[in-house]
Amino acid sequence: MKHHFDVRIGPVGFRIGSAWRRPVTELATLYAGYPGPDGGIADFTVRLEPERPWRRWLRPSIAIRGDFTLPDAAPLSLAHGLLAAEMGMNLQMALGQRRFLLLHASAVERDGRALLMTGHSGAGKSTLAALLGERGWRFMGDEFALLEPDTGLLHAFPRLVSLKNGAIAQMESEAAAERFGPRLGATPKGDIRHMRPNPRAIAEMGVPARPALILFPRYGFEAADRPMGASEVFVRLTQASTNYVALGEAGFDALSTLVRRVPARAVDYPDTATALGMVEMLWAELAG
Repeated sequence: MKHHFDVRIGPVGFRIGSAWRRPVTELATLYAGYPGPDGGIADFTVRLEPERPWRRWLRPSIAIRGDFTLPDAAPLSLAHGLLAAEMGMNLQMALGQRRFLLLHASAVERDGRALLMTGHSGAGKSTLAALLGERGWRFMGDEFALLEPDTGLLHAFPRLVSLKNGAIAQMESEAAAERFGPRLGATPKGDIRHMRPNPRAIAEMGVPARPALILFPRYGFEAADRPMGASEVFVRLTQASTNYVALGEAGFDALSTLVRRVPARAVDYPDTATALGMVEMLWAELAG
């Protein structure tokens, strides 16, 4: 395509091609400091193309295509080109990744051990991971956690943090302005602003960690936590995986081992300050 950008995020390389310069420029700015794909060869390709030939110039409309495509996916406006690129990368991972068991979860690391947080949209896992990443933990990712079936290790996937609505202002007070992309309004999920992870997250993205604690956070409730049985954790993690079925026996064995070895808690919290305190308390209690 006329414009393209190559990047490696953790162990996965991408090439993003675009009919327009703007999305590629925004990607290059926000992914500054990231390496290119190993050997210059991308694992996945994303293409941002006009929905119809004339839509390249007349009311530009981006269709998200690539190695893997959802035929009925709605196009996005050119103003949302950065969001389209990020969605395209997520789509390739969700539909095409076979090396790792993918969990829709955020992850942070401390002392070689990883904390996984997963839950429904709006549970606050991305915001919590982003905040912890600014407060002494290593940010590993907020969209996918990559579990290697053969070793049980968690590999980092520190893509841009997708901040939504109220989380935007909260993180703007934590991180330097140059780490933020444009504010995208009127998306299906409200306002979105992407944030580049801090230098440590990028520099150490090739360093895996051993899972040590799984949390299922839920925002907007009185502070509480409860232990979870292995069967409940297993079922909820299968629901949080986009490729569990595709991996077959390897996926089953990897998830069974994770659930058997790693403690899990369901956590309710009314605000992020409470949640951060609960994370530290449960980490000290359970992850030793």
